[in-house]
Amino acid sequence: MVWEIGLPLHFAASLPDNPTDAELIKSCRQGNLRAYERLYELHAPRMKSLAFHMLGSHADAEDTVQEAFLKVYRALRGFEGNSSLSTWIYRILINCCHDTMRKRQRLAEKPVEKDLRSDSSLPLKIALERALALLNERQRIVFLMFEVEGLKHSEIAGILEVPEGTSRSWLFEAKRELKRLLMERSV
Repeated sequence: MVWEIGLPLHFAASLPDNPTDAELIKSCRQGNLRAYERLYELHAPRMKSLAFHMLGSHADAEDTVQEAFLKVYRALRGFEGNSSLSTWIYRILINCCHDTMRKRQRLAEKPVEKDLRSDSSLPLKIALERALALLNERQRIVFLMFEVEGLKHSEIAGILEVPEGTSRSWLFEAKRELKRLLMERSV
């Protein structure tokens, strides 16, 4: 089978147990489906979580991650290694999330209801979800990547293509604004 980048896809006999990024890239460029599967296994769970928090829908998050991996597949030959593989993949995901949000606006869809699990802290979760929705996009993304996904500021800066200090500043602003919004609601 030959796909859009012109490489025959195949299942290689083996792939190292813990392949390095360089080994994964090389194997993917050679059309090794196991390498693509491994890349997906390594990154998809965190990507789905981030996409869900940005989009508010598990279905949209799943679709967006699939779209991001398709773009990774198509663009892998052009990956020059100027950033880490994960930074590059997350940058593609963020762009796919933005595409999904723009598509929603064009279609004039109603805002998607967030999936909230029921438990004793539901009112707090609802208040936090609403406050997060009121943050500007850059603050919300940095907050989610740092506080929810556990990424470091150096990783966030690489993904968003901003200086590390900017990432720190946006997180500080996000926390300050969240505090203000949550305090307003409790008064």
